[in-house]
Amino acid sequence: QVQLVESGGGLVQAGGSLRLSCAASGRTFSRYAMAWFRQAPGKEREFVAGVNRNGGNPDYLDSVKGRFTVSRDNAKNTIYLQMTSLRPEDTAVYYCAADPYRFGASSRAGQYDYWGQGTQVTVSS
Repeated sequence: QVQLVESGGGLVQAGGSLRLSCAASGRTFSRYAMAWFRQAPGKEREFVAGVNRNGGNPDYLDSVKGRFTVSRDNAKNTIYLQMTSLRPEDTAVYYCAADPYRFGASSRAGQYDYWGQGTQVTVSS
């Protein structure tokens, strides 16, 4: 089992940047495919970005390609989401998620067994 704790959210103006972090407990972090999801009020949770167990093959939601970068440091048990050129439509609660069964990161929320508590990102226009 793994526990996930996100940090780095906040209020930023459009065009600004934020870096989210998600720290995982335990010694088996490298065995999990990891991803970031987000959920805006009144909307379903959506996949934002993910990486495989080795940090390779990053995958992104189309609307964040070229603006967001996902990475992980297995030595630090941490996954990151660097967000640049933020837009008001990026406003949401951002969650990290861990999948212990697959090598690569799925875009389907149902594939993930472990979730963090979320961190709020608010982008003002």
